[in-house]
Amino acid sequence: MLAEPFVHPAFFYRGEREYVAATTAFVRAGLAADEPVAVAVPPGNLALIAAELGAEAGAVLMLDMTQAGRNPGRIIPGVLRDFADRHPGEHVRIIGEPIWPGRTATEYPACAQHEALINLSFAGRHVTILCPYDAERLDTEVLAEAERTHPVLRDATTEWHSSGYAPEMVVDGHNRPLGEPGESVSLRFDHTNLSAVRHLAARRAAELGFADDRIDDIRLTVAELGANSLDHGGGSGTFRVWAAEGRLVCEVSDAGHIVDPLVGRSPVDPRVAGSRGLLIVNLLSDLVRVHTRAGATAIRVYFDAP
Repeated sequence: MLAEPFVHPAFFYRGEREYVAATTAFVRAGLAADEPVAVAVPPGNLALIAAELGAEAGAVLMLDMTQAGRNPGRIIPGVLRDFADRHPGEHVRIIGEPIWPGRTATEYPACAQHEALINLSFAGRHVTILCPYDAERLDTEVLAEAERTHPVLRDATTEWHSSGYAPEMVVDGHNRPLGEPGESVSLRFDHTNLSAVRHLAARRAAELGFADDRIDDIRLTVAELGANSLDHGGGSGTFRVWAAEGRLVCEVSDAGHIVDPLVGRSPVDPRVAGSRGLLIVNLLSDLVRVHTRAGATAIRVYFDAP
């Protein structure tokens, strides 16, 4: 049996010296082999890698992960697949750091699910994605889950296979009820009043000071979620909106059940007909959280207030 061509190691680093040595060695090995290389990490680490690479950095796609991957749900379609799919037939190298100190407890479950789903999205692809983890500053549970989402583990001196590799456990483990908000406004909708959902979301966004173009994004996002409820969630749903922790939060719940964990995370060829609802939602939102089970799904989207 041939070995899986997709390689997905977690790199546990301690301090800037270990980080720079390992990441730049990974990049330079790719450049020496004439492989496409991308680096998507937080800005401080991006600057460290660029400084060490010097002129070689010009041959690498460099992305600020705090922007490109603000919503973990858009990293696969908008960063990883976007880059890999531009180089069909080539071995591609990517450094992706979606979890950094400062990610909130609200964001983390989506981050962990993303790391688990990379394995499903890239199975059979000639791609290597190195995921750095700050072993000094991240919580021990975050590091333990990295062992479940990455089949290969590394530190500054050693590489080994993860005995705890179980990505499905991580996806399922974070598929939990999202909890009740404090004060919110709710609206029951069906095909007769979906426009009221858009208007309610836009009005609350305007009250929080969102610019017109961002209000358009919010309006489109909730319209796509509502349309999904009409098509796949029993023909109706409940919309709720509130503000929390400096964000506008919108939630659509219905009687549907999402069975494919990669829905909304796979790029869609613009020439192919079909729904792009949850992909649009992931690309436009700053965070997406989902709880789904037989007969009930809730999708909660977050937009950082200006």
